[in-house]
Amino acid sequence: MKNKLTLGLFYTIGLVLLSFGISMMILADLGAGPWDALYVALADQIGLTVGTWILITGFALMAVNAALMRKMPDFYAVITIFIMGFFIDFWLLFVFADLQAAEVLTRSLMLGSGILIIAAGVSVYLQANFAKNPIDGLMVAVHFRTGLSLSRSKTVLEVAVLVVALLIGGPIGVGTVIVAFGIGPLIGLFFIPAQKMKARMLLQPAIEQK
Repeated sequence: MKNKLTLGLFYTIGLVLLSFGISMMILADLGAGPWDALYVALADQIGLTVGTWILITGFALMAVNAALMRKMPDFYAVITIFIMGFFIDFWLLFVFADLQAAEVLTRSLMLGSGILIIAAGVSVYLQANFAKNPIDGLMVAVHFRTGLSLSRSKTVLEVAVLVVALLIGGPIGVGTVIVAFGIGPLIGLFFIPAQKMKARMLLQPAIEQK
C-alpha cells in the first residue's frame, strides 16, 4: 500500500508540475511546444479552454491509438488527460488570470522556468509508470505500424503537429525550438535524481544509468 501511495504521489506531483510548466510557457508568449501550441490555437480559433482541448484531443488520440495498435483503448489515459486539462485551466484561468508580463526579460525568465519545470514534471511523472499520455501512446503506435524508431516517430509527429499549429495561428517561437531540441536532454538530467528519490522512498536500490 505504501508503495502504491508513493507512486501515486510521484504521478500526481509530476503532472501538476508539468501542467504548471506548460502554463508558464503559454503565458510567456515566446513559443510553446507543438502540441500545446495546437491547443492554444484551437482555443483561440474555435473557443473552449485550453484544458478542454487537451481532453478532446486526448480522447481522439486514444481512439486512434487503439485502431493503430488493434486493441482496446488505454482507458487509464483518461486520468492523465483529465489531470492535465484541469490543472492547465486552473493555472491559466484562475491563478494567473490577471498576469500580464510585457517585459522581454520577464517573459524570457518565465519561458526558461517553464521549460525546466516541464522537464522535472515529466521525469517525476514517468517514475509511476502508469497511465501514459495519449501523445506518448501515439508515438508508440506509429512506431508499431511503420517500423520507424521511437525517436523518429516522435520527431515526425512533433513536426506534423507543429505545422498544423503554425497554420492555424498557434504560438510558435523560440520556446518551440528549445522544447523540440532541448527537452529530451533536460528530462534525462532530472530523471536519475527522480529515480533515486523514488528508490529511497520505496526502500529499493536505484537503477544506475548505463
